[in-house]
Amino acid sequence: MPMSTLQRRSALALAAAIGLGSFTAAQAHGPRHAAALDSGSLHEELEREKSQDNIWKAFFPDLVTARKAAISFHNNLLESDYERGFLVMELDADEMDRLRRFGFRFERAAEFIEQRNQRLTVLQIEAARRALGAPEPLSIPGYSCYETVEETFAAGDGLIAAKPTLARWVDAGDSWLKTQGAGGYDIRVLKLGNAATDVAGVAKPKLFINSAIHAREYTTAPLVLEFARWLVNGHGTIADATWILDHHEVHLMLHANPDGRKRAEGGLSWRKNVNNNFCTNSNNRGVDLNRNFSFGWNGTGGVGSSGNACDLTFRGPSAGSEPEIQALQSYVRSLWPDRRGPGRQDAAPADTSGIHLDIHSYSQLVLWPWGEDETVAPNGLALQTLGRRFAFFNNYTPTQSVGLYPTDGTSDNVSYGELGVAAFTFELGTSFFQSCTAYNNTIKPQNLNALIYAAKVVRTPYITPGGPEVTGLALSNNAASAGVFAGIPVNLTGSATDARFNNSNGSEPVQAIVAAQYSIDVPPWDPAARTRTIQAADGSYNSSTEALAASIKTNGLATGTHIVYVRAQDASGTWGPVTASFLRINATVPNAGNEVEPNDTLATAQATGAIPLQVSGSAGVNGDQDHYRIAVPAGTTVTITLSSVAGSDNNLVLLDTQGNVLASSSRGMGQTDAIKRRNDSPFGLNWIVRVQHASGGTGANGAYTLNVGY
Repeated sequence: MPMSTLQRRSALALAAAIGLGSFTAAQAHGPRHAAALDSGSLHEELEREKSQDNIWKAFFPDLVTARKAAISFHNNLLESDYERGFLVMELDADEMDRLRRFGFRFERAAEFIEQRNQRLTVLQIEAARRALGAPEPLSIPGYSCYETVEETFAAGDGLIAAKPTLARWVDAGDSWLKTQGAGGYDIRVLKLGNAATDVAGVAKPKLFINSAIHAREYTTAPLVLEFARWLVNGHGTIADATWILDHHEVHLMLHANPDGRKRAEGGLSWRKNVNNNFCTNSNNRGVDLNRNFSFGWNGTGGVGSSGNACDLTFRGPSAGSEPEIQALQSYVRSLWPDRRGPGRQDAAPADTSGIHLDIHSYSQLVLWPWGEDETVAPNGLALQTLGRRFAFFNNYTPTQSVGLYPTDGTSDNVSYGELGVAAFTFELGTSFFQSCTAYNNTIKPQNLNALIYAAKVVRTPYITPGGPEVTGLALSNNAASAGVFAGIPVNLTGSATDARFNNSNGSEPVQAIVAAQYSIDVPPWDPAARTRTIQAADGSYNSSTEALAASIKTNGLATGTHIVYVRAQDASGTWGPVTASFLRINATVPNAGNEVEPNDTLATAQATGAIPLQVSGSAGVNGDQDHYRIAVPAGTTVTITLSSVAGSDNNLVLLDTQGNVLASSSRGMGQTDAIKRRNDSPFGLNWIVRVQHASGGTGANGAYTLNVGY
């Protein structure tokens, strides 16, 4: 439908007002009448925001007070600079008086106001261009690293199309605009998990994450979308992503407030939903969705939320009044049973499964219940342990979610308050409109690791975080990537540590590692798992961080990709989360044979067939040398491995036909020797592989397997 004459005039007047005189009347025609009207409205809203000048640098007396203020006055925050000692806040006189009681002093944030107005003017220009026929932006204007609501949903569609057994959308409800028949969105949840591993009647542990419930918090939905990509794209290529989706479920409500997010994408500092029944036709209309949850709604008598419809913490007319919160609460209640008693201090059982993460920005905090007062939650010690684990990864301050003043009606009240499920809020970064540089270089990688940790421990989040982590897991002989032939031992190495906590706000007890184990294909919590002991590399477990070493026997493993699950236990008896590696077993060697004597010298070296090849031999006597001639094509690299039976040690040497040593390996008893060598000659060459007995068994007791492959 074309623009009306009035709409064209409005768009052209807007263009002229902000310097777009080069756009012609012809460009104001076309099927963009809705965009033009919205651009005019957006222009007015941006002008109203530019008129707000009650913005201050709030200098704090100490960092602890600053962190608490960031919790209680989160709705007032615009930016933070902890190193220079201030928060940028939008404050009225009463709010400033409240902060002065805690030692704050104030300066007008003139530089911030100027930069904000410049940014808003640019966005007004972009909105006018779109109204006059310019193409829609491919991301949020000025922030190419952040997907729009539509781009987020399209990315989810792409994941589902690529791997439909791992991902699907669930429609949880409608946004406020959609309930009014005025556009709007479905409240969609991206459900991730391997449907092929589902077992009827057996529930998988569930991680639920919602983001962007406050519209202006740019980093939140992109981070959670990146987590979805890591899981889905990593299935089959990253061992941890593979087992998480095979054995757990991850539910992602990427946009809990999509109507509000669209306002924020236009540059507005929009927090609430867009319910125009409250503070009608203003930039402050709507309800603060994170004060509208039913459990604990208005539980602090007006201190932790506002009854004023124009306040940024307006809690709504009644508990759970908003359609976005109704959708979120109903979805959460469908995921987990209620395992907490009716009393506020009734603890959920220690084996309660599930985690709910609410991703916000900003303040560099990891928060857990309660927020209404300083009472420690009945599962508070376990929540604190897990919170300090999360904060190890993102280097944020871990703390209970009560600040200088309480909050009420927040997201953790449905999951933890009602159901007893572990619930946390992450406050990402230092600004609502965080730069892409900060997001890509710091916020995304650090917090992605925290989300991965959550997905690992979601089975028993009140127990598992108390145990050690396994890091640096590796398998020898390129077994995780190129693979080995069945029967070749593979060395497992890594580290177990109990010390990865953020202790910036108190400290967690650190204990000695007492055990470690691995299992193949069946995870260790499954009763059917066959676990194997992993030794401390130095011979004894007696430290909070230990190097690990084990030899994995691959005899009998089927061709294909296997998963090796590894975990460690500390002195409290707690097993920590699993870390996994792939173990790939290659198809049967097409050229396999046995040693044929005499082959004790270069001259009598046994001829072999085409690579890849496998030879089974044995050390006849002490000092025995067996020689094998291999043909290596020009420009190719060969990998040679030698595995000896337990109690026998043979060394591996590669020579040219003149007896000159090209490479060697002598790792010792129980170790697999390996050589990798490239033929840089333009011609194919014959090389000699020597197996030389070093010590241990002889004859049948000195058996070895020699493998040569590319």
